[in-house]
Amino acid sequence: MGTAPATEISPNENLILQGIPPIPIALAQTVNRYTEFRSASLASWHPLRREMLISTRFGDTTQVHHVKFPLGCRKQLTFFPEPVYGGTFQPTQGDYFVFSKDIGGNEFRQNYCYDLTTGTVTLLTDGISKNSRGAWSNTGTQMAYHSTRRNGRDNDLYLIAPLNPASDRLLATVEGGGWFLSDWSPDDRQLVVVEYISITETYLWLVDVASGEKTLLTPKGGEPVAYQSAIFDPLGQGLYVVCDRESEFLRLVYLDLATGQFTDLMTGLTGSIDWDVEQIRLSHDGCKLAFTVNQNGVSALHLLDTATRQELPLPALPLGQVYGLNWHRNNRDLGFTLLSARSNADVYSLDLETGQIERWTESETGGLNVSSFAEPELIEWQSFDDRPISGFLYRPVAPAAGSRGKYPVIINIHGGPEGQFRPSFLGRSNFYLNELGVALIFPNVRGSSGYGKTFLKLDNDYLREDSVKDIGALLDWIATQPDLDRDRILVTGGSYGGYMSLAVATHYGDRIRASIDIVGISNFVTFLEKTESYRRDLRRVEYGDERDPEMRSFLLNISPVNNANKIQKPLFIIHGANDPRVPLQEAEQIRDTVRQNGIPVWYLVANDEGHGFSKKKNVDFQFYATVLFVQTFLLNE
Repeated sequence: MGTAPATEISPNENLILQGIPPIPIALAQTVNRYTEFRSASLASWHPLRREMLISTRFGDTTQVHHVKFPLGCRKQLTFFPEPVYGGTFQPTQGDYFVFSKDIGGNEFRQNYCYDLTTGTVTLLTDGISKNSRGAWSNTGTQMAYHSTRRNGRDNDLYLIAPLNPASDRLLATVEGGGWFLSDWSPDDRQLVVVEYISITETYLWLVDVASGEKTLLTPKGGEPVAYQSAIFDPLGQGLYVVCDRESEFLRLVYLDLATGQFTDLMTGLTGSIDWDVEQIRLSHDGCKLAFTVNQNGVSALHLLDTATRQELPLPALPLGQVYGLNWHRNNRDLGFTLLSARSNADVYSLDLETGQIERWTESETGGLNVSSFAEPELIEWQSFDDRPISGFLYRPVAPAAGSRGKYPVIINIHGGPEGQFRPSFLGRSNFYLNELGVALIFPNVRGSSGYGKTFLKLDNDYLREDSVKDIGALLDWIATQPDLDRDRILVTGGSYGGYMSLAVATHYGDRIRASIDIVGISNFVTFLEKTESYRRDLRRVEYGDERDPEMRSFLLNISPVNNANKIQKPLFIIHGANDPRVPLQEAEQIRDTVRQNGIPVWYLVANDEGHGFSKKKNVDFQFYATVLFVQTFLLNE
């Protein structure tokens, strides 16, 4: 007799499961098409040819691919079991590129040189520390990058000639983990570097490439300013800077290095822009500056003539998010990645001379017709202090099923906490909308970015639980909506969103059906004590310093693990064993505590992942288990 066919999904050897019932193969078959979405993002233009490197996934992980023309074949170049984080061509000849990857999601990324002639891959960093991929000098002979190599905590600045790994040398030491390279001067004699204290307080420094001497450009003291990025003008006489100096929002300004004077460049633009400027990219000849503005979550692309400082006309782009702006050295092709509610991330370019938009990749959608997918609706509600809070609601296209005629709801809270949910392609989550008839709400509670620096600071320190109250007000708003079911609500989120899910379960446990905690914080004190040392002080600025007795008492008082007796609804905990940001202990302690209440706890850990799952086989199993959890506890199936 033959072996009976399997009826259940077997988890791979890297997954640890506790409390999760067997997952029927039939469920996996039902959701399968929703697991086959792909995406692509622009990594680098070839300097001499109209070709590019892109990042996409064909197997289990994202790798670097070569595309020679729009909608041309995607030739895979890297083949590793771990995801590869982009790649940048050598900027003058393009005969090799540099890429980075880590191991098991630990975020201790290493840099590698890939020779396009031989396919040889050479390790450039020490194999141990955390390294940024860095930026090429204008001559293309060396790269500058940051590394925690010296002591595991401080993000020092290094120089290397990738063709000669032995040239690697320490350029300048710093104090703290929040230092990031922004740009090289045109003559390659200086670097502009950002010192990050918090999302609302940063500083700009110049670093002499010969001596490593650092010079502070933006004075300390007084009202903090956020300087997000800085790019040298073509003569090296000034910097194009994104900052919120004397403004509620991030704006584009010009800093004259000789006088120290700032000039606002937004005043000459068409219309008033009271939103954050995001990316800025200067063409190689310095004549045009491309930048995007985050207009309530939607990207608006702008182009500035640097000589006249007037805005140049651009063709309309599809409504969505635009990121990864990248100029070709021909100074006419602007590459970027675009995604929207009905289109996953794909690579495009804009020819500034003809106004033509070309699509370079068309990623697969599992055979599904994405043109019928739900579009987001901007919603707003009043919180406990009469402050308006907004978010995005995706309603199922089909009418609500059942006698109640109302949609059950999943509230999905972003991480950060300074993140922002922006209308985008929901990928697998479209299954909840299309097949289960569940509405999805993505709130941007106080503390989210994109709404000005005052809003950004409204959840800091002792104000932490005010953001939780924003979700309480959202529950009130849901109760007023004729097509949303106030009695069938599930809350989920990742990282800080995981904390928020746990906090909602402790504060409003009688108003939800279940919660899902993905790589979330359960105890602020143990989190701050155990998160990797290079980021610990950066997080203390946001959450408070646990070494201060009064703050420590407050953080312990609001931590979900110390209020777990109030969690009376089923909980699903998902974590990566190698998470450097939110250590696995945060998942283990909330699991053990809630189980003591006799509450159903599902627990899923991947031994080969970090701050969230990235390998397809793990992401797939997480999705199967999450669908089963939703069906069991939200839908009562």
